[in-house]
Amino acid sequence: QVQLVESGGGLVQPGGSLRLSCADSGSILSIGDMGWYRQARGKQRELVATITSFGDTNYADSVKGRFTISRDNAKNTVYLRLNSLKPEDTAVYYCWLRRYGMDYWGKGTLVTVSS
Repeated sequence: QVQLVESGGGLVQPGGSLRLSCADSGSILSIGDMGWYRQARGKQRELVATITSFGDTNYADSVKGRFTISRDNAKNTVYLRLNSLKPEDTAVYYCWLRRYGMDYWGKGTLVTVSS
């Protein structure tokens, strides 16, 4: 059974960096597309970045060149490196997995960018 657990959020100053991690603790094989979405207060959830099992990546225009997604299939874990953070990056970041047509979500981790 899929269980997505995020970690790594927190408070960071503008221009700072964070690394988010999401482990799928309930699966044996790392099958499916994984990624990150975020939802700021009062806004809809939006795609941040995705990565396939083969390592193909996709990014939202707003984070291209600043964020990097990666995955370790042996650990069933996806990472998101957030650099050059801006106040508008403040949001709850959700881990996402699509496997055999089903979408799974983590509970989210809060990233706050503020001085």
